[in-house]
This record gives sequence, structure tokens and C-alpha cells, in this order.
Amino acid sequence: MSPDGLALIGPLGYDAIRGAGWRVDAVGGLTLGADPIACAIAYASASTEAPLRAFTVRKEPKTHGTGRLIEGPFQAGDSVVVIEDTITTGGSALRAIEAVLGGGGIIAGVLALVDREEGGREALEAQGHRVVSLALASEITASMPPGG
Repeated sequence: MSPDGLALIGPLGYDAIRGAGWRVDAVGGLTLGADPIACAIAYASASTEAPLRAFTVRKEPKTHGTGRLIEGPFQAGDSVVVIEDTITTGGSALRAIEAVLGGGGIIAGVLALVDREEGGREALEAQGHRVVSLALASEITASMPPGG
């Protein structure tokens, strides 16, 4: 959530979405990990021809007020990219996907900051969802100094 992190991740995420060929209306995922990434991507898209809206998926529906599971400017019919900070098992992304589908959204794919390479990508792909990650855990660890 640092300014430098948001300034880096927003444009990288937006470029990855466009590079994947996804033409979407909104980005978001399960709170809390996806929230800053989705907001950074939405902000980075603001001055483009295709600005994206950010939304968040609650872990549980509100027990008061509207009782909504999805917060933000998400609308039924939106094509969305589900955002993940890290994919491990794929469970968080699948919960967000279920909420988006339940709200009338269309899933274009899943964008992860880091794929931990522990089976999550495969679980999501087995459900028919394309996954793009900005980095693999093995790439990160390979770039670390010995003992670091």
C-alpha cells in the first residue's frame, strides 16, 4: 500500500490485462489482498481510453443495510478480471469468482501479483479460468541473494 508500490503495480497490472487481450469493465477480488491492487489498476487506467472500475468482494455479506457481498461500482453484466495478491490454492479467487457470477458478472480471467506455484493456477484453470501472473515465486526466490 506504499505510494511506490501502488505506482508500480497499477500500470503493470493494467498493461498485463491489456496484454492478455481482456476487454473488461472492472477489476476486483476478495478483500483485503486484492483491494490495493485493484484500486491501483483502476487509478492507472483513469487517463486511458478504457478506464476500469475497482470493486471489492466481502468475505461475508453485510448483516445490515443492503447486505451486499460486492462493494463499489460493480454492475450486473460487467466483464471483470478477478485480482489476487498471491495465488496459493486458488480458493480466494474462486470465492470472488462465485460472488461476481452470483452478481451477474462475467469473468474474463484472473490476474495475480504472484503465483506461489502451489497448485492454485491449475485449480483455477481446471474451472475454465485463464490466469496471468506478474511474477512466479520461483522467479522471486531465484533473484534473491544466497541466504537472503
